[in-house]
Amino acid sequence: MSEGVDSARSDLLGGAGWVGFGLLIVAESLRMDRFTSMGAVLYTMPGFVPGMIGCVIVFLGAMLMLRGWRRTAKGQPGEPGGPVLNRRIAITLVLCLVYAAGLIGRVPFWLATGLFVAAFTWTFTPPEQALPRRVLAALVAGVLTSTVVTLVFQQVFLVRLP
Repeated sequence: MSEGVDSARSDLLGGAGWVGFGLLIVAESLRMDRFTSMGAVLYTMPGFVPGMIGCVIVFLGAMLMLRGWRRTAKGQPGEPGGPVLNRRIAITLVLCLVYAAGLIGRVPFWLATGLFVAAFTWTFTPPEQALPRRVLAALVAGVLTSTVVTLVFQQVFLVRLP
């Protein structure tokens, strides 16, 4: 990512987007059932972990906005120029949407996760690396991640995966 005007503007707008997304998560986690009638305490309530994750996203988004604001205050005004979303963010969003909306529930979880991680690794491996190395890195990352995630969720957390 280039430093300067576009980066400062992207940080401000991107940080605002993350703050909004985090607030949405916090609001939805507060709406979840608390199961107090079943003896649930704060740390066992279903919305606790999503709420904490939402708070972290709000904090990090605010830090990103602060960084963008500081750059703008140092004389790097936010002029309209480059796109707010760069190519890497757009590719990441597309890959995540394909994984979440296209693969999960339609193919086994282990296969969807392996394909997602392999595609992600392939896409973001530096292009100057040799083709066999890129393919090998993508396959190894996909297989290992899929295996570890599947085993941890099924054997440790006792979660049935789709």
